[in-house]
Amino acid sequence: MTIDIVIMAAGKGTRMKSRLPKVLHKLAGKTLLQHVLDTTAQLGAHPTTVITGHGAAEVEHAIASSGARSVRQMPQLGTGHAIQQVAPLLADEGTTLILNGDVPLIGADTAKALADACGGSKLALLTIVLDDATGYGRIVRAPIAQGGHVLGIVEHKDASPEQRQIREIYTGIMAAPTTQLKRWVAALKNDNVQGEYYLTDIVAMAVAEGVPVVASAAPNETEVLGVNSPLQLADLERRLQKRQAEGLLESGVRLADPARFDLRGQLNVGQDVEIDVGCIFEGHVTLGAEVRIGAHCVIRDAVIEAGAVIHPYSHIEGARVGAGALIGPYARLRPGAELGPEVHIGNFVEVKNSTLARGAKANHLAYLGDATVGERVNYGAGSITANYDGANKHRTVIGADVHIGSNCVLVAPVNIGAGGTVGGGSTIARDTPPGQLTVARAKQVTLSGWTRPVKAAKK
Repeated sequence: MTIDIVIMAAGKGTRMKSRLPKVLHKLAGKTLLQHVLDTTAQLGAHPTTVITGHGAAEVEHAIASSGARSVRQMPQLGTGHAIQQVAPLLADEGTTLILNGDVPLIGADTAKALADACGGSKLALLTIVLDDATGYGRIVRAPIAQGGHVLGIVEHKDASPEQRQIREIYTGIMAAPTTQLKRWVAALKNDNVQGEYYLTDIVAMAVAEGVPVVASAAPNETEVLGVNSPLQLADLERRLQKRQAEGLLESGVRLADPARFDLRGQLNVGQDVEIDVGCIFEGHVTLGAEVRIGAHCVIRDAVIEAGAVIHPYSHIEGARVGAGALIGPYARLRPGAELGPEVHIGNFVEVKNSTLARGAKANHLAYLGDATVGERVNYGAGSITANYDGANKHRTVIGADVHIGSNCVLVAPVNIGAGGTVGGGSTIARDTPPGQLTVARAKQVTLSGWTRPVKAAKK
């Protein structure tokens, strides 16, 4: 069966109070629209069509690499008008599945079940029963004695007081036989309070023609919640994070507090992993067996190998941490940091585009940038690699078993010979021999009669 998928993403989202198009606001690190596109990618349908409108250029740029095509709705005259714009692109038969770009957590199984319920011959509506149905279109059914079949949908703003008591709502997601859908949307009228063309009016057309209208129940409320305000976005964020946390707990991860955990990407974990409160994981992160993550760490696009400990308040991005390594607290690993087994990176140490071999240590207040560090190196507090000459970056090579004293400056490009020692306070601008002590300090001078400058008096 041919399935066309349409995502409506033309709305302005006035209640978001933002210049950013509503569907480009982020949920768990991805735009609302990208969540929907990720779902449609699992359905094996024809190319997905995204209907753009407000902020069309931004939305179209955001989906440029997704493989979806776009159609603009200008001006935006309602949901029915939106489908009128895309109708010429749809197949002549089969099913059209219509999703919303601001309903991000619709599951692939739910969407497929809805398309199957249509089967190219029925109008299928995704519905759910809510305790508070305010703002949603209500499902109007025939009396139970007459079968209780669906008669139509009435929008909240057009509903009578009695109809507003109905708790079964239309989620805004439907699957329609494509041939009839094209004909129905062409016949829509805008004689309503808003002067808009409502897609929901096709339900009455289907009933009048004897086309079966079926309701497919959503499995839970979270899948069909839309985002219309920052408050709703925050609520959905917590719901999604709770779901993700529960999944990790079920897999054996120990979360100190599931309510204080944020996953904004993909997290792969080994056995007996422990994660303390306030941690944020972004991009693709892998944690090996028995890894421990301390409180309030931010880890993005990183691999942490088995047995490593990340102490609190550490930031790791684009880095690999070897087995049994100790990181932090308050450490920063930037892209290109490659740490071998049992490496120690301590408080207020920053590592960028550098490799540290087994057992190397930089325990306090140091910077390693564009460096290759050998095994068992001890890198002293306050020492830095001066890797930038104002135009180009240069590399520092530190051999195995080197000891770098405190407050040293290694001016790249430079090679520190294996087994050597650099005395504290040295500025090293030339290669040093292996196994020797190298000290480079200016002669200490005291100038008598010197007066410290003072600020000029204000006039």
